[in-house]
Amino acid sequence: MRLTVFWQRMTDHFGSGYADTFASDHVMAGLGGRTVHQALDAGWEAKDVWRVVCTAVDVPDEKR
Repeated sequence: MRLTVFWQRMTDHFGSGYADTFASDHVMAGLGGRTVHQALDAGWEAKDVWRVVCTAVDVPDEKR
């Protein structure tokens, strides 16, 4: 998954005003105790980060 697709999905789910805030502030166990930004900066694949986000916030299957 390209980062542009990842960020579009984040924006679609959280809204343009909250997607980056969530990515900066929400620490997730599934990302090893990292935020989305930290995981991406550490080299995690965008598709893997998206899967963790989907599980953490219960994104519906049709939007995964």
